[in-house]
Amino acid sequence: MGSNRRPGAELPAWEWILKAVLLPVLAPIAMLLPLLMRSAAAPQLESFRFVILGDRTGEARPGVYEQVWQEAAVEHPAFVVTVGDTIEGLHDPTALAEWQEMERILEPYRSYPLYFTPGNHDIWSGASERLFRQHAAHPPHYSFDQGKAHFTILDNSRSDELSAAELVFLEKDLKAHAAQPVKFIFSHRPSWLISVALQNPNFALHQLARQYGVRYVIAGHVHQMLHFDLEGVTYLSMPSSGGHLRASEEYADGWFFGHALVAVQGTDIKFQIEELKPPYGRGRVTMPTDWGMLGLVESHTGSRSSVR
Repeated sequence: MGSNRRPGAELPAWEWILKAVLLPVLAPIAMLLPLLMRSAAAPQLESFRFVILGDRTGEARPGVYEQVWQEAAVEHPAFVVTVGDTIEGLHDPTALAEWQEMERILEPYRSYPLYFTPGNHDIWSGASERLFRQHAAHPPHYSFDQGKAHFTILDNSRSDELSAAELVFLEKDLKAHAAQPVKFIFSHRPSWLISVALQNPNFALHQLARQYGVRYVIAGHVHQMLHFDLEGVTYLSMPSSGGHLRASEEYADGWFFGHALVAVQGTDIKFQIEELKPPYGRGRVTMPTDWGMLGLVESHTGSRSSVR
């Protein structure tokens, strides 16, 4: 005779409920659980973007710096770093008024943390240094962190070379932040320019950069876009963000108005060198590797490389 018992009735009630009701629900979750745990345990790469501004002054061209800020703000950077020469400076009696004018220009952009590098137009005397400290809200040399990245700001505003005191500060700072995997060094004057152009690694800044894994050393002062690589360290001279263009004034030679946008994701760094849009430029965008020590890099055909 056929049995009238339901399937599984010979099992205890709790076991039958487990097999017939709960297992179909729990089995898919159990299969997904290891994947979910691995995903939760995987470290998330912190990402942010920041902007680098070139020199504002040095026979400044009116209106350029204001447009640089307008275009940079569209990028919504986490912060902005200058390479120096923020005011025209060089004269104590007019310096305060120039900083006050700068404060008015920057008023719409107060939401962006701003890190000043001191240039020779910013600090030239004891009085000007005091004004820099007040308006930059930092001493002439300092450092800061953003995520896994460390930024060191050096002061060579009153000397073409980095002083012994600056090198001592740099070494102590890099040593104290050795665990940060991404490091940038900023100064106004490219004190490294001749040595790097000659591919000579025998100078103190470079030795410290190599020892502590610095990825980029960045400067202004010359108002020209230049790029060098030396033993794994990238050296960049930033284009002008308002200071007058020199020599040929040709874009292909590195003379143009603009800024740099830098994207950092974990330890991955990507640069864009962004020329101003009209009326002060054509809005061309390049990467540091498109540039060399003589402007845009020659292509294999002997012409200038194309601009992205």
